[in-house]
Amino acid sequence: MNQPNKETKVQKKPKIESYDIAKSDETLHLAVDLAKFIKENRLYQNIQGKEYVNVEGWQYAGSRLGILPVVEHVVNISSDDEIKYQAKVNLLDLRSQQVVGAGFAICSNKEQGKKYYQEFAIASMAQTRAIGKAYRNILAWVIRAAGYEPTPTEEMDYGGNESAAKPAVPTEKKATMKSSTAAPVAEAENNEEQSASVRYASAKQKEEIIRLLNNPTITRQEKTKMLLNINRFDEERAAQAIEKLTKVIEEREDGQSAAA
Repeated sequence: MNQPNKETKVQKKPKIESYDIAKSDETLHLAVDLAKFIKENRLYQNIQGKEYVNVEGWQYAGSRLGILPVVEHVVNISSDDEIKYQAKVNLLDLRSQQVVGAGFAICSNKEQGKKYYQEFAIASMAQTRAIGKAYRNILAWVIRAAGYEPTPTEEMDYGGNESAAKPAVPTEKKATMKSSTAAPVAEAENNEEQSASVRYASAKQKEEIIRLLNNPTITRQEKTKMLLNINRFDEERAAQAIEKLTKVIEEREDGQSAAA
């Protein structure tokens, strides 16, 4: 007997494509997908007539290949007259569980446009640059194939891309502040200390989130939104994301079973 048409329809689930960096034909398909994604989400900056991809675009390319950044360290190398941080990021291949790339980067408040940046913003930019640099080392040709410059925006001498990098109060004005402003200043310093002590999501948590996002019940839009923010997750937020994704998948799979 022929199987009912309804069964055939139930088995048709949206397919989430992933790519293998070792296969050049697949990676070229990724370049086409990447070009569309970067343009639609405006994940690039036009600098002197050339288009440079933001770190979020590089992260998207890496996530489609199953390659995630893991921060190894962010080191304070400041001096008395300079705020300066160095960061190192490793790239983890989720298929092989091997480190397949790395990137180092430095950020200083002596750079153009960063004179009044707060310390946490300098540390954050060093980490962001290291992520972009690590991906550039192995994926530059993919970004080039997508039609963009093979250098992350954050490596350029450009100060308008880091949302967290807000100017601090100039030091010459701090000396003339009245006592009524002491509380806000103390609060800002406390926020910087809290930012420095954040425990970011572990590689294991990121791997579990990626695994859940690849479930056919998760839409492309949902996957993209979470992938763009995954490297901002702390351990608690990552745990909440895993719990929420698991629940959503179970509910949707139960709904499909009921419909069948």
